[in-house]
Amino acid sequence: VQLVESGGGLVQAGGSLRLSCVASGSILSIDYMGWYRQAPGKQRELVAGITSDGSTNYADPVKGRFTISSDNAKNTVYLQMNSLKPDDTAVYYCTADVRNGVGDYDYWGQGTQVTVSS
Repeated sequence: VQLVESGGGLVQAGGSLRLSCVASGSILSIDYMGWYRQAPGKQRELVAGITSDGSTNYADPVKGRFTISSDNAKNTVYLQMNSLKPDDTAVYYCTADVRNGVGDYDYWGQGTQVTVSS
């Protein structure tokens, strides 16, 4: 299974970006997909997650600004990021809880850089 993120880049404070993550490979179903981020010198932290039935959760710093959504038929998760702040600067990673013919495993993407300038 591979997760490939896209959509990162450089944006000014107050701007918007939309991240995408596509899962491919041996997939029977995906129970959960989420976005984490890691800023320099900091631990990786949860940004937002979404279950296969559409339930979502968000970290407090992004509530009201970020929206997670998914297209289950395409094994794709999105993160719409609005009103971006310099503190949102980080590498953003996609993760998925995937069921295949062997079992249930967590997978991670390679990350996409988001830089917000002040």
